Amino acid sequence: MTQDFDHPDPSDRPGADSGKARLSGADGPLAHAGLRPRRGWYTTETRARYTLSRHWPVVFDLVACTHLPLLRANRLARQIRQDIWRELRHLRGFSPAVEIVHEGAGLKVRAGGSLMAGAAPAGTSAQLAALLNDPERRARWCHWARIRGQG
Repeated sequence: MTQDFDHPDPSDRPGADSGKARLSGADGPLAHAGLRPRRGWYTTETRARYTLSRHWPVVFDLVACTHLPLLRANRLARQIRQDIWRELRHLRGFSPAVEIVHEGAGLKVRAGGSLMAGAAPAGTSAQLAALLNDPERRARWCHWARIRGQG
């Protein structure tokens, strides 16, 4: 199942370059779309949503969701992305992505990524869901991404 998200498209801007999106400086075309390239990773951040992905636009061919308490989204996304990569690095053409949305007093996490080389083997979605619900990983993520002043 492929899911595209409604993020701003840099080509919608008047005068925008119609070529491929590229990493550019703070004044480049991607900065005007709310994207901040950082070391080869695209990040977008609004008050309600944080997205981390290798490619833009974000596509989830493989996706799982979970809920977590209120944490620092950028740190949480980085830790989840690293664990997803460690778990699924054997998938040819896999590119991880994480989207975190503020919901009430907590966070909804969508994690997974795109598959550029075919479909995922059977059981990969279950493997991803198990990773997101692993108590030890969740405790580590919560510790690493806690907001200052939290226990």
